[in-house]
Amino acid sequence: MKVEILQDYGAVSERAAQVVADAIRQAPRCVLGLATGSTPVGLYARLLTMGVDFSSVTTFNLDEYVGLAACHVQSYRYFMWQHLFTPAGMQPEQVHFPDERYEEQIVRAGGIDLQILGIGSNGHIAFNEPGSSHASRTRTVELSAQTIRDNARFFDRAEDVPKKAVSMGIGTILEARRILLMATGAAKAPAISAALEGPVTERVPASALQGHDSVHVLLDKEAASRLSSHYPKRP
Repeated sequence: MKVEILQDYGAVSERAAQVVADAIRQAPRCVLGLATGSTPVGLYARLLTMGVDFSSVTTFNLDEYVGLAACHVQSYRYFMWQHLFTPAGMQPEQVHFPDERYEEQIVRAGGIDLQILGIGSNGHIAFNEPGSSHASRTRTVELSAQTIRDNARFFDRAEDVPKKAVSMGIGTILEARRILLMATGAAKAPAISAALEGPVTERVPASALQGHDSVHVLLDKEAASRLSSHYPKRP
């Protein structure tokens, strides 16, 4: 596992954009696994300034809420078309969101070359909440009370937050050839410490990443503040 600690959110976003841009330039037909939420917004914004050609890229998103229309401003489909797909000139046939045929679609695409991840404050990756099997596959999941509270800031009312989502499974995520995990802010520090340095346990879904051969972790100083090991720090 490669861990880099950078100054702040902007530096994490810039470094992540470099990693993703390099992957696309080296393999224009690469398959990307994409994340949503506040963490990757800066990554996508920076990618759009780098002259990257997305015309042959295939994407698979980690998750989507159950019960929100694709046009709903808080749906992950809406998020991705707004922040990346439309400005990058991508076409509907290039992008995929979780459904009952997701595992088959990923296999048909040749597998995911680079999977981008964020992490929840309870250690979830995608919407695999604590207790999820590390062998889990794409499925409908119940969101935890903590995740619902965390996501309430995106909705007008807390009761509007969906209670279910369709999520790529941990086992599916671990089949990606490379994984890029991003985390920023002090609120993520306990989850990062548990995921990177704690025991591998289903109570901390992201701890499953310890068993993957190629994980690149990008943190700002606040997210890294509870790590006990000494990792490279970059300005």
